[in-house]
Amino acid sequence: MKKALSPFASLRLTVVLFAAAMVLILAGTVAQKYQGNWAVVNEYFRSLWLWMPIGIYGIKVPFVGGYSLCILMLVNLLAAHAVRFKLTWKRAGIILTHAGLIILLAGELVTGLFAVEWQMTIMEGESADYAVDIRQVELAVVDPSPQDHDSVVIVPQSVLAKYEEQAGGTGGISGGGAGLIQSELLPFDIRVLDWMPNAEVFGPMNAPPQLWQNNPASQGMGKTAVAREVSRVTGVEGGRVDAPAVYLKLTHSGQDMGTWLVPLHGIGMGDPRQPVTVNGKTYLMELRFTRDYKPYTVHLIDFKHDKFVGTETPKNFSSEVRMVDPTRNADFKALISMNHPLRHGGETFYQHQFLRGDIGTVLQVVRNPGWLMPYIACSLVSLGLIVHFGVMLKKFVSRTRR
Repeated sequence: MKKALSPFASLRLTVVLFAAAMVLILAGTVAQKYQGNWAVVNEYFRSLWLWMPIGIYGIKVPFVGGYSLCILMLVNLLAAHAVRFKLTWKRAGIILTHAGLIILLAGELVTGLFAVEWQMTIMEGESADYAVDIRQVELAVVDPSPQDHDSVVIVPQSVLAKYEEQAGGTGGISGGGAGLIQSELLPFDIRVLDWMPNAEVFGPMNAPPQLWQNNPASQGMGKTAVAREVSRVTGVEGGRVDAPAVYLKLTHSGQDMGTWLVPLHGIGMGDPRQPVTVNGKTYLMELRFTRDYKPYTVHLIDFKHDKFVGTETPKNFSSEVRMVDPTRNADFKALISMNHPLRHGGETFYQHQFLRGDIGTVLQVVRNPGWLMPYIACSLVSLGLIVHFGVMLKKFVSRTRR
């Protein structure tokens, strides 16, 4: 067994893996200049392998991804213990330190596979029962006619992008081909003419003349606005996020209902939802961040934005909230501030941002089943180093006395 494991326990392999990790981290850091943070995380660090660009000539070479490096490091570490290390008191510090490293690697795997993050925006004095994923959008078709609720049909971003390809879209308007989105739940059929992962929306007064002249929309918001695809937001652009837009052709029973522009944020401060009437019944259509509805409600009682005296420098943000969760028989108040999150129902609420004018708060809602693992790992590594230092100190003192 030891003979079979010896190649995997090699110290040279350890050095090679650490060198590869350094190259991967450097490449991933540089890639954020051209891609978004989460795109880089998924492509470089939460993958088995990737095509890594080399230089400025567009050359790409295959390289190990973060998951592969973690697995290889774990195998290397376990093999080294099986081949060389013995379970003795003198090795207790090293064993504890390596156990911490193993838990740290496993924690990243759990986080990458199961952790999810949302944002919850709440105006002061109001409540929210859903959070949004600002990395994904969805097309929502809302039937507001029921008295006590809205009936909502969702078309995910992945479907919009997929059906644009089926319809023959290549980044420009295309009306041919297949790719018709149909469902018994939808009041009309949808053909995706142009899906733009990030777009700039212009009004008639500030739109480039050629862009306005070629405006394909004939209904709704598109009659007074036009959209143009722009480069996606990169990791060096602060807190900016992509603002997608899409051109849709709607039909009902084979009858053309026109071409619609549906941007993420609408125009100005107006309602981004657009009314679409079918057989005398009005539906609301909008492109919005993907929502995750919660079994609880968070009410924002008070938001505070403290500043250092005589300056505009933020000192502290805090949100006094009331959590009402019937599924857990919970109804309590809590203060969420910087470095003091609220934990409830397996989720953690962090004070993330605030709305301009201090009229509301933005909470980061995180569900991570492995959130304790880094703390345990760091504690074990620290304890292991202390134990190892103590063992070596005792050994040194014994030799000195002799």
